[in-house]
Amino acid sequence: MKVLAFGASNNKNSINQQLAHYAAKQVPNAEITMLDIHQLEMPIFSDEREKELGQPEQAKQFFQAISEADLIVISFAEHNGSYTAAYKNVFDWTTRIDMKVFQGKPVIMLATSPGPGGAGSVLAAASGSAPYFAADVKASISLPSFYDNFDMETAQVTSEEFNRQLLDAIETL
Repeated sequence: MKVLAFGASNNKNSINQQLAHYAAKQVPNAEITMLDIHQLEMPIFSDEREKELGQPEQAKQFFQAISEADLIVISFAEHNGSYTAAYKNVFDWTTRIDMKVFQGKPVIMLATSPGPGGAGSVLAAASGSAPYFAADVKASISLPSFYDNFDMETAQVTSEEFNRQLLDAIETL
């Protein structure tokens, strides 16, 4: 199974990138492609820029990476209760290629933060809107208090509840 995984953040030390990678590794016999949103930076989307620039190559690359995957694992970082600007911009440009960004693929949506909220606000927004963009959401799981529930040395989630929910979602594939 080809798994595309990424943290929806352009932070080079993203805890969401770490969580997405951990989750992807739990899929048996997975061929994992880790995507770095930082490498997909492009001008802020606007109709005027689209008319001037056409479709940026980075948006095409993002759409192509999704099309080549059998499963998508996204872990959302939360900025002021919402998506990071970096992810939202990539997503907005990609919707101009095709509103069905996720192309009917199964998606496991995750989120984490250092605090007890676990980026729950952005995860709820992402999960709620995902079907409009052709995502087959298999799970929506938050990991609160990342540094209390993730062993940085072993790169393992230590929360039994999170791991159970993740494995339950993987079993539905």
